[in-house]
Amino acid sequence: MMDTPPLPLLNALVREGLATCGASFHALSGGRTNRLWRFDHEGRNLVAKLFRGDGTPLFPNDPCAEAQALRHLAGTGLAPDFVALLDSPEGSLLVYRHVDGPVWQNDFGSAGETMARLHATPPPPALRKLTSENSPVAQGEALLSACGKEARRRLASLRPEIDGMKPAQPVFLHGDIVPDNIVAAQSGNCLIDWQCPAIGDPVEDIAIFLSPAMHRLYGGHALQETDAEQFFAGYGDMLAEERYRIHLPAYCWRMAAYCLWKAEHGDADYEAAAQLEINALTCRRP
Repeated sequence: MMDTPPLPLLNALVREGLATCGASFHALSGGRTNRLWRFDHEGRNLVAKLFRGDGTPLFPNDPCAEAQALRHLAGTGLAPDFVALLDSPEGSLLVYRHVDGPVWQNDFGSAGETMARLHATPPPPALRKLTSENSPVAQGEALLSACGKEARRRLASLRPEIDGMKPAQPVFLHGDIVPDNIVAAQSGNCLIDWQCPAIGDPVEDIAIFLSPAMHRLYGGHALQETDAEQFFAGYGDMLAEERYRIHLPAYCWRMAAYCLWKAEHGDADYEAAAQLEINALTCRRP
């Protein structure tokens, strides 16, 4: 789809020597918050990402954090190659090299291997920290407090009764590994959309990736138990798998609360996604 960026954005790219006035831009689909364009300049296939809004309580939208993550992961193949971070009257503009390849398609073993590589990578120190005070149940309660009575009623009886989570060894988190954010590049899976990286419990990334709601909303399929088994075979950490399965109800409950919060803020397709998490919670109850 042809779609020229706003003129102030194009002017910012031209001033930095990253585009010409006559460059052809192609709008990219996928992201629900930011706008992206693909374009060529001096033999380089580039992406311009225009940030819009501050994100949500669960998924920040921080251009500086994304730029930091891309710089830090340069040469690993885990992220696109950073080119520039610019200011424009339209908002922050991130430029990086386009990653060639199809969107990931249900190879759960390879997704587990990719996530394990990321979690084994020392993180940049300045990223936001997810601590035990950011427990999934506490986050879910905060989300529900901003919802109407019906949403609170639907989840009240499903709130998991789990003792405080013991701290895990913190790792480098992508923060938003959903199916559409994995590109099956020729050299291996590459993660895109790094606007909410963090340092914290590895189960944060795992629970988001294996969320029924996120698969419905972002290009996946209806999850089966064998999908999680294949993922952990690739991830290769039995302790992380055990921790995930123990605390899954808390993460599932938080995701249900998040989806209801999103639905109440105008994203109607999150209503059906919330029901998937509610169904999963119901099935897990004794």
